[in-house]
Amino acid sequence: MHHFEPDKIRNVVLLSHSSAGKTSLGEAMLYGAGAISRLGGVTDGTTTSDYDPSEIKRQISINLSLLPCQWKDCKINLLDTPGYPDFVGEVKDGLAVSEAAVIVVCAVSMVEVGTEQVWKYAAEANLPRFIFVNKMDRDNASFFNALKDIQAKLGARCLPIQLPIGSQKDFQGVVDLVTKKAYMGNPLKEAEVPASLQSDVDSYREKLVEAVVEVDDELITKYLEGEEINEEQIHRCIKEATRQGKVVPVLLGSALKNMAISPLLDAIHDYLPSPVEREVKAANASTGANEAVKPVAGAPVSAFVFKTTNDPRIGKISYLRVYSGTISSNSQLWNVNKGANERIGQLFILRGKTQEATPQLGAGDIGAVAKLATTTTCDTLCSREHQIKFVPIEFPAPQLSMAVHPKARGDLDKMSTVLPKITEEDLTLKVQREADIGEILLSGMGETHLDVAAEKLTAKFGVEVNLQLPKVPYKETINTTTEAEYKHKKQTGGHGQYGHVLLELEPLERGTGFEFTERVVGGAVPRNYIPAVEKGVNEGRMEGILAGYPVVDVRVTLFDGSSHPVDSSDMAFKIASAQALKKGLSEAQPVLLEPIVNMTITVPESLTGDIISDLNTKRGRVLGMNPGGGVNIIQAQAPQAEVQRYAMDLRSMTQGRGTFTVEFSHYEEVPPQIAQKIIAQKNKQ
Repeated sequence: MHHFEPDKIRNVVLLSHSSAGKTSLGEAMLYGAGAISRLGGVTDGTTTSDYDPSEIKRQISINLSLLPCQWKDCKINLLDTPGYPDFVGEVKDGLAVSEAAVIVVCAVSMVEVGTEQVWKYAAEANLPRFIFVNKMDRDNASFFNALKDIQAKLGARCLPIQLPIGSQKDFQGVVDLVTKKAYMGNPLKEAEVPASLQSDVDSYREKLVEAVVEVDDELITKYLEGEEINEEQIHRCIKEATRQGKVVPVLLGSALKNMAISPLLDAIHDYLPSPVEREVKAANASTGANEAVKPVAGAPVSAFVFKTTNDPRIGKISYLRVYSGTISSNSQLWNVNKGANERIGQLFILRGKTQEATPQLGAGDIGAVAKLATTTTCDTLCSREHQIKFVPIEFPAPQLSMAVHPKARGDLDKMSTVLPKITEEDLTLKVQREADIGEILLSGMGETHLDVAAEKLTAKFGVEVNLQLPKVPYKETINTTTEAEYKHKKQTGGHGQYGHVLLELEPLERGTGFEFTERVVGGAVPRNYIPAVEKGVNEGRMEGILAGYPVVDVRVTLFDGSSHPVDSSDMAFKIASAQALKKGLSEAQPVLLEPIVNMTITVPESLTGDIISDLNTKRGRVLGMNPGGGVNIIQAQAPQAEVQRYAMDLRSMTQGRGTFTVEFSHYEEVPPQIAQKIIAQKNKQ
């Protein structure tokens, strides 16, 4: 592919609910544009976009893929994203570097939860968009039902610029509402507009013209005075109304049957904005002030890294979008975020997994480079003379955490070194070591997300892991004050062992921690042994007497004891202290504590009742509610043990419409009947 000027580039992200047909549509567009010579299929695992083994196995997209093609005099960079909600990180990557979006809606299922979600994302990113009603060939497909649903849920400004000729197995083509011409067959050929459609064509065209002339004051006047608005003027107005988001053109076809795909490519070419038509701002690295970045070939270079993957053969691949200037292969750029020089090797254009070397990437274009030393996702690369920094992509917080254990004991070290590699590829995955429970936690957007991450560890790095619900970091404490005495005395040949301590144990306020003090008088325990006493107490408190959990919120005071001039030793006092502590704990009404978390749950208002009654079954309590705009924000607290799988529960209760965040709040006593179960289980282990 040769070099394209910025005004001849279209960067378009494909968005939809899972399984509406984005990947098949991308495939059909590549085929229609001659970028591939045969049409692959999702069910055979042969599409350009879904080439990862996990994608082929599940028949869903998991990774964002780049699908460049040439249509007329333009280069179209399609960015195919996953529809499955667990892979929202990839959607955010695609939105960040596109000028426009095509939202795919199935003509049978119509507007689904995921459609509303991506619509919201596209609106937040302020992207002009099209809607493509796909699967027109399917049983029960109805363009007009889908259109009604689209206008009801996504807004009245979604207006068709085409109408279908036939439907389901009789779907034959489209009528273009601008030119009033019909196109039928495969490939499409110009045909007569069916007489039965004529009145629909006129009324829908009228609605379209009325809406789009609003962007041009002169034309509004002409239109209101009943003058004819010509095709060229309608064309120009559709383009401007789309750019401003005043109108969302609706198109239709069948990706699987490869029907009516070229008019979509035409519409992308004609109506969607190029990089030149979209203002991009970046912060000046020295002044911090925002400046406009113009997609000019001769300007200082600036590029944004929006995705990173690890390829087993090539190593790290950085996907970049060039915003200004031209990047050449085998050159140097400055990484603003890392404050370091970065050597740029061979640049290439990616199409799915195929890589085509290119000498340069120009302003507005998207490509990739391998083996960058310090660069990670969201970094800005630019010239050292003119340093600017693009706003990083905002990723949602993880919803589900699982403990990762290597299947082979010997793989622990290897697992620890490769886990950061998969979090570098996917910024919606987090890894943290939980010191309290001695586990490594992998957190992500949902169950499938974590399963795929585990598969990736095996496929790319050869480490097999099991995912389990994390252990809950219970603690133990006491409810009354007590004193405990222990004498450790052993007489063997030669030196014996002698240590004798009296400890006082008293409960402290929740959340205080653990304290050791002493008030020994008259050298009952010689000063040089007191550190050994403290060590014995501190080691002993790591394993409580109920179920072996750490002891907290207790003050232990050494107040008396005795020693032997020959037989006493640090060791003897350490043992005596640990034993006295155990004895004291068992006599001071020991109890189990559990972590309580704060939850902020956002759900459609109509589902509030379901969510609250479910929280009640999880020993949760609602602290407050903030309804408004059709959603309700519920503040609640619940025991961590009860909400470890809340990501799955909330998704099924709300069909994916609910979101939540969770953070640690405090520890509370476990109710007796539940504590008994936990203790019994722990002792059984």
